[in-house]
Amino acid sequence: MILTFVSLVSFVLNSTRDTKICFRIRFGGRMSLLKIGGVLLVAGMAVSGATLAQRAAPAGPPAARAVDAARAFLATVDDRQRAKVTLSLNADTRKVWSNLPTGIAMQVGATERNGLKFGDLTPAQQNAALALVGAVLSRAGYEKVMNIVNADQTLEVSSAPSRAAGSKIKFGRAEFYMAILGTPSTTGRWMMQFGGHHLAINVTVSGQDSALTPTHTGAQPAAYTLNGETIRPLGRENDKAFALMTALDAAQRKAALLGYQVRNLVLGPGEDGKVIQPEGVRGSTLTAAHREMLLDLVGEWVNILNDEAAAAKMADVRRNLGDTYFAWAGSTTNGEAAYFRVQGPTLLIEYAPQGANNSTDHIHTIYRDPTNDYGAKLVGR
Repeated sequence: MILTFVSLVSFVLNSTRDTKICFRIRFGGRMSLLKIGGVLLVAGMAVSGATLAQRAAPAGPPAARAVDAARAFLATVDDRQRAKVTLSLNADTRKVWSNLPTGIAMQVGATERNGLKFGDLTPAQQNAALALVGAVLSRAGYEKVMNIVNADQTLEVSSAPSRAAGSKIKFGRAEFYMAILGTPSTTGRWMMQFGGHHLAINVTVSGQDSALTPTHTGAQPAAYTLNGETIRPLGRENDKAFALMTALDAAQRKAALLGYQVRNLVLGPGEDGKVIQPEGVRGSTLTAAHREMLLDLVGEWVNILNDEAAAAKMADVRRNLGDTYFAWAGSTTNGEAAYFRVQGPTLLIEYAPQGANNSTDHIHTIYRDPTNDYGAKLVGR
């Protein structure tokens, strides 16, 4: 069956990792709800059941999946669009990303993200672009990304009526961009960027290897309701961190606590190449159970990437766990605001509630590898 217009597609993976798909479809102006079974939300997509199945369970080696999906997407664009969506991969182009919404200059000074805006794509092009995102990421990572996109659509719906008529600031699904840096190849080096407000997915691919850093994930609102279900895009990150902090003994908690408040990311967008001194409780002083909890927390970021690359990175994190630090600022009561940081030789994660009051409804996070940001080990500096 071909769906002629999809206003909302939602892939939600349940605990058995089966795929549930819910999407709202419009037939002749009337909106109805069709349930096929897990998560992906996007506006104006023309899709078929076969396309959705392929996205939920891509086959083949990761590099080949990514290249095939990139080429399929590029086959949908015209020459003018291709000139905009494909860029050279170099030290300047790869740094053009931000967590800020449309209408605000990025931290690096650019006024527009790399690539093509979803609002300027046809439904078929949007579908092909999202198939590329799904091919590069894991299923769990794809779900997280789409939940963030949907949170921004929720923000657009709630904020648009009160925005000044001439405001350039916009949120929502139409304001997300896709860019391909370099030429997709199973042997060469290239990069996919997908992002918008509160999201910057930067994946560098080289042969069979890929790197996710730096990547920004955020959410506003931090929780929303979709089809009667509460969605928390960064809920597991929050809950696992509080669980670890609660599990520490008094001496470990004291070591973890910073002596100052943190209001935003320290090494967020525009802070490339900067370093901070590790602080907090050191992994070598944690119990085996605590270390597994810390690894599980780190996995919420690492496992956004495809399963094979994520497994390799998690093995690297485990090897360096003794020299990895867990730091905390703010309340230790779940539901209240707290900043935390995980920092090791090849890892930097920050989670930061926003604003003067550290709002728990507005979250920024960053994931970096100081030795491999922008795939430095893959593409060279």
